[in-house]
Order: sequence, then C-alpha cells, then structure tokens
Amino acid sequence: MKRTHSCGALRMGQAGQEVHLAGWVSGRRDHGGVIFIDLRDREGVTQIVFNPALAPEVSTSAHALRSEFVVHITGKVSPRPEGTKNTTLATGEIEVLASGLQVLNPSETPPFPLDEEGVNEDLRLRYRYLDLRRPAMAEALRARHRAALAVRRYMDERGFYEIETPVLFKSTPEGAREYLVPSRLNPGKFYALPQSP
Repeated sequence: MKRTHSCGALRMGQAGQEVHLAGWVSGRRDHGGVIFIDLRDREGVTQIVFNPALAPEVSTSAHALRSEFVVHITGKVSPRPEGTKNTTLATGEIEVLASGLQVLNPSETPPFPLDEEGVNEDLRLRYRYLDLRRPAMAEALRARHRAALAVRRYMDERGFYEIETPVLFKSTPEGAREYLVPSRLNPGKFYALPQSP
C-alpha cells in the first residue's frame, strides 16, 4: 500500500482518518508494553503508538523495531492525550495509533546517533549515506536546492539558457575507457572528459 501522507503533514484536521505512512524509525520507547516510535521522513516526524489493547499482533511485532529500520505503518490519527502534546513538532498535537506494521528494511545499529551534533567528521564521512539523513545535512541540501532554483528562475525570466558543455579535466582512470583530447598548448599531453556526472 502506498503512503497517504508524509510524516510531517498530519495535523488535528486529520483526526479519525486512517493513514499510511512510511519512513525511518528515529526513536523507540517502551512504556509498560505500549511502544512509541518516532517515524521520520524528509518532511518531518510523527509519533506512532503500538498499543497491545488495540492491535496485539502489531504491538508484538513492534518490539523488534530498532533505530533506522524502514517501515510502513497503517493506523488512525488521534489527538494526543492532554499533557503529552509536543509543541516543538509540527505534528505534536497528534499521534497515529498503529493497526498495521510492515518492516520494509531492517537495519543494523548505526555507528553514531543521527540526531547528535559533534560526531567525529571522519566517522560521518565513512558513513556518508547515514550522515546525509541528519537534519542539519538535509537542511543544507534543501538550502542548496533552493539557491540553485532561485538562480535558475532569475536567469530564465531574463531569457538566459542553461547549457551544459563537456568539461575537460585531468585524466582520472577508474577502470572505464576515457575519451582523450590532445592539448594544443602542450604537445604530447592530453585532457579527458570526466567520467562521473
């Protein structure tokens, strides 16, 4: 089943609706058999509740969930109980009472917490695919996208065309055949077209 909403889109207006969400398990808490997870995608975070009184089999399966598992959740949007609202989250007034759980991809324990600052840069670069999930990195990518988009729109509105021409660069053999271009200024020397986009 496809998701119906992103994790950052749910509000009180959807209370009572059945929804399908997909994302990464960002955090997991067990409160006396009732399991809470924070489900994260690129749009935000939604709290999911696995209550054994409402869905016993699903709640049992939720005990196996760990950080960075990729899951699909089916459930009903419900207002959070009084005193448990989280004003720091856009979705902090609601939670989703899970009635279905599908693990799309389990995960090993990440080598560093994705929500912490101050993680060693060498470690972050070694696990770059995880580093890019961190909120600060995701925001940097969004800012770069918005800046490039603004420049493109500005130039397009003024009649400019964006043309990507081949770039000549030093030879970087990586196992693939290179297209070499002889240098006119330095006889016996060559440039190459880059192999990576």
